[in-house]
Amino acid sequence: MPKNSSIHSSFSSPKREGSIESQIFRLTDRVARLTYHSRKHNKDFSSQRGLWKILGKRKRLLIYLFRTNPMSCENITNQLGIRRLKRD
Repeated sequence: MPKNSSIHSSFSSPKREGSIESQIFRLTDRVARLTYHSRKHNKDFSSQRGLWKILGKRKRLLIYLFRTNPMSCENITNQLGIRRLKRD
């Protein structure tokens, strides 16, 4: 189901447990699981709302990471296969 499980080893060290990158990884994993659930149960609107909230939180974390460390933001978006932020 989730395609990002091979990347988990680089973010799973205890020292990096609360880092922005590991939080983004965990949120991306939850997005993949909820997307799979939503495809199977298309009328489950409470899960859809949870998915939207998780996507918003991941977006805010990516914006913060881009402001503080743009190279790390680009690396994590490439590794996880998610879209980059729109640059104004």
